[in-house]
Amino acid sequence: MGLAAEGRAGPVAVVARDVAVAYAGRAEPAVAGVSFDLAPGACLLIVGPSGSGKSTLARAVAGLVPWSVPGRLGGLLQVDGIPVGGPDPGALVARVGVVFQDPSSQLVMERVEDDVAFGLEGRRWSRPAMGGRVPAALAEAGLPGFGRRRTARLSGGEQQRLALAGAFAPRPGLLVLDEPTANLDPPGAAAFGARLAAIRDARSATIVLVEHRAEIAWPLADLVLALGADGRPLALGTPDVLLTRHRRALADAGVWLPDEPFPPLPADGGDGDGSPGGAPRLVEARRVGFAYARGLPVLVDVDATVAAGERVALLGPNGSGKSTLARLLVGLLRPTAGSVRLAGRDPARVAARDLARLAGYVVQDPERGFLADTVEGEVLAGLTPAERASAGDVAAALGLPLDGFGARNPYLLSGGEQRRLSLVSQLVRRPRLLVLDEPTFGQDRRTYAGLLALLREQLEGGAALVAATHDLRFAGDVAGRTIRLAGGRIAEGAP
Repeated sequence: MGLAAEGRAGPVAVVARDVAVAYAGRAEPAVAGVSFDLAPGACLLIVGPSGSGKSTLARAVAGLVPWSVPGRLGGLLQVDGIPVGGPDPGALVARVGVVFQDPSSQLVMERVEDDVAFGLEGRRWSRPAMGGRVPAALAEAGLPGFGRRRTARLSGGEQQRLALAGAFAPRPGLLVLDEPTANLDPPGAAAFGARLAAIRDARSATIVLVEHRAEIAWPLADLVLALGADGRPLALGTPDVLLTRHRRALADAGVWLPDEPFPPLPADGGDGDGSPGGAPRLVEARRVGFAYARGLPVLVDVDATVAAGERVALLGPNGSGKSTLARLLVGLLRPTAGSVRLAGRDPARVAARDLARLAGYVVQDPERGFLADTVEGEVLAGLTPAERASAGDVAAALGLPLDGFGARNPYLLSGGEQRRLSLVSQLVRRPRLLVLDEPTFGQDRRTYAGLLALLREQLEGGAALVAATHDLRFAGDVAGRTIRLAGGRIAEGAP
C-alpha cells in the first residue's frame, strides 16, 4: 500500500436502512429500525437512555458486527459503499478508527508507543512514517513524552487518551467514538472537543459519536439520532430541530441536553478538624506515598481525613493519583510510605468479609470485578438474609429490576448498566465508607437521579462518601467539600 496507506484517507459516507442488531443468544434486538444518511465529513451524534443500544449501533457502523461481536445484523448498512457484514471485513479496517467505551479493552501492547504503532503496522505504514506519526499522535492526544511508558501503569484517563491516539494516528476516513471523554479531566475533554470540532469543520473525516457530555457533543453534530429505551429511533434531525420539536420527549427519555445549568462546586476544604459537626474521623491518611515502580511516585506526602457522614469529591487532572488514593483508602493497595487508617484499622489487614461491611469500592472499570454469570447472582453474592431482602429494591432504584435483568449476563450489559450493577452490589451492603471511582460514567438523566437519591439516603444514615470524579455536576450535587490532587500531591482542600 506504501505511501497511499500513510496519507490521509478521505471522509466516507454512511448509509443505514432499517438496521437491526441482535446479540448472539438473545431473541430481541438491541437496536432496530434505524435509518439515516450521513454525508462524507459530517458528524452523527447518537443519544439515548442508558441501555438503549447506542454502543451497539456504533459497533455495527464500525464493522464489528458480526465479525468481532457475535450477533445478527439486519437491514442495509454501508460504509463508503462497502456493506457492513459482507464477506470482506478487512475492507473496512483501513477506513475506520474506533474508540471503545472501555479504552483498556483495546490496548494490546506493553509500551505506549508500540500500542499506537500497532494499528499503523496493520495498515502497512513504513517504519520511517510510523516514526514520525506515533509521537505526533501522542502529543495530539495529550500524552507527549509518554512513548516508553507501560500501558498497564496509565490512569484511566491516560488510557483513554492513548486509545484516542491510536484511533486518530492513521487518519481514518471514519471515526467511531463511544464515550471518548468519559475518563478525561475537564480541560482534556474541552481540548478533545476542540480537536474534534477542527476535524468536523475541515470535513477531513466522518464522525459517529456517542457522548453524554452534551455541552461538548451537541455543538459538533450535523445530525442527531435519539434512540428510545427499546432501541428504536425516538427522533432524527439536526440539533436545532431536536431541541425545538423534541425537547420534552428527549428529557423524558433521560437524554442530557446541552443548555442545562451546572450546580456550583462546593468550596475546597472543610471545618477546622475536617469533621462536620464534630463527627468522628472515619478515614485518616498520614504522609502517604505510593509508587508502582521504584523512582516513579504516584502519590507523595498525602494527608487527608474523612469524617463519618462526610461527602468528599476527589478532583484533579488525569494521572494525578485519584484512583490510587481511592484504592489505598479501602486497602486494595498498601502505601509505600506513611499510613492509612479506616475506623482505626489498617484496611489492607482487615479480613475481606469484615471489610465488605466497613468499606465499599466501585472501580473505574467494573466489568473487571464481576464474579457471577448473572446479574442476580452478582447482586446477591455474599449478602446476609437482611441484605438480600433489600437487594431487589436497590437494584430497581438504579434501573436494574431483577425481574427484568436478573438472568442477564453482566458482561452483555451496556457500559452504564455495568456501572450501576457494580454500584448496586456495594450499596446494598450499606458500608460505613463508600469509595466510588467515576460513578456517573454512562448514566442518563434518570439513572443519575436514581443514583443521587440512593446515595443521599445512605449518607443520611451516617455513611461517608469519597468519590473520584471528573463529573463536576456530580461533585456539585453530592459533595460537601472537595480535595484536589495535582502531580500526586494535595493541591487544595485537605485535611
